[in-house]
Amino acid sequence: MFENFSGNTRIIPLLGHPVAQTKSPYGMTKGFAMRGVDAVVVAVDVPPHGAARFLDAVDAVENFGGVMATVPHKFALCFHADAVTERAAFYGSANVMRRDASGQWFADMLDGLGFVRAIERAGGTIAGAEVWMMGAGGAGGSIALELVAAGAASVAVHDIDTARRDLLIAKLNVRHPGRAVVGTPDPASHAIVVNATPMGMRGGDAPPFDLGRIERAMFVGDVVTANEDTALMAAAKAAGCKCCSGHDMFNASLDLMLDFFIDGWR
Repeated sequence: MFENFSGNTRIIPLLGHPVAQTKSPYGMTKGFAMRGVDAVVVAVDVPPHGAARFLDAVDAVENFGGVMATVPHKFALCFHADAVTERAAFYGSANVMRRDASGQWFADMLDGLGFVRAIERAGGTIAGAEVWMMGAGGAGGSIALELVAAGAASVAVHDIDTARRDLLIAKLNVRHPGRAVVGTPDPASHAIVVNATPMGMRGGDAPPFDLGRIERAMFVGDVVTANEDTALMAAAKAAGCKCCSGHDMFNASLDLMLDFFIDGWR
């Protein structure tokens, strides 16, 4: 996979804090190699206060062909871009950004599309479903938008940051009136249950909600990629639920991210 790297290799830093859980450095680099593209993804651990300085430095290095972002830098990535897609503009959040031939940065947010693909691949039905989602951050905003666009009847959003929760609900209801509501801490009676937070990334983390409220009829999704069997995923599988993990979301997003960079470099 690495024998073809050269002085022409495009470098794509993956900006996050922490980054040990990320799958993109290996998965994306392998994907580029399989498509015959000379590019490599490298994780960089940058604390929240350092994101703007890091991105300013990237501007000065011409063989940085793009940047990727995970928690907590998706908002910083979108802010840094010269132009963004409509879905990135929706919540001011992006997870991929590429440099075009003129040196301008163009960003997109693909978390939601990847998550919808992961649900569908795992046998979940989005059309007409009532969804409960924990987390109104960058990933949560993207996922909620794509779930509603895919035909979900409603999305109940729960977040301890009530201002962020209310902002997401208001934005969703501008585009899809009446489809987003305030969620309680209890996901019971919802067809699709989503953890769109980093809760579960570390083994000792508290679960995103009371796992005793999981019902067999639910489809349960988790964005955490640090380990495939988070406490949430283990409980969902034990209950007999259909489910998709953060690994499944990443695998479903991989081609979307590769296409974003390769198509833009042509």
